[in-house]
Amino acid sequence: MALVIPSTRVRSRRRARFLAAVAGGVVAIGTMVACSQSVELPPTPKVGNTQATSIPTGVQALPKSRPAGLKIDAAGVDTRKMVDLKLDATGELGVPDADTEANSPGWWTGSVTPGEIGVSVLVAHFDTKHGPALMRDVEKIKLGDTIEVPREDGSAAKFRIREIEDVNKKDFPTSKVYSATDHAELRLLTCGGSIEHGHRTDNVIFYADLM
Repeated sequence: MALVIPSTRVRSRRRARFLAAVAGGVVAIGTMVACSQSVELPPTPKVGNTQATSIPTGVQALPKSRPAGLKIDAAGVDTRKMVDLKLDATGELGVPDADTEANSPGWWTGSVTPGEIGVSVLVAHFDTKHGPALMRDVEKIKLGDTIEVPREDGSAAKFRIREIEDVNKKDFPTSKVYSATDHAELRLLTCGGSIEHGHRTDNVIFYADLM
């Protein structure tokens, strides 16, 4: 079952287009491109695929509170800013503005807030046409590392990475990423792979559980 979006007719049609677009690799991270050859871009990240064997149980979920930043010690990420991401008129999920917010993560407002029961979806740039971006050191993030999300209520949702997936955008695992869950999970999406026709070929997906 896919992540629930309010079930009006318009939103249902948008949801269908959104999931179809994700499957084609053109939603969210599909637009994180490095188009300019006039700047020095980071080398192709070598992330690979790895996963743990179990999901933690018995962790109490947090009440609703909007995300207000992102901290990943392993990759030197520490920002106290989060931009809202929404679906556009065609059902595509937006990304942080590549010109002004390359170093800011974004939260899909159609998902739960980080720490609530369900899947919370964050998106961040690996690079843009201007050069390296927030997730420039993505390959340093390993299984078991933590992702911390400060929240507007003063608390922080801390997640442990259970699985890392580096997939070609043509093979984006839509249902796996956006399926409903009965505990608090985080999905952090960015780009990876080599550059072909001005675009990164892969999606790097971090699956993490509330600690």
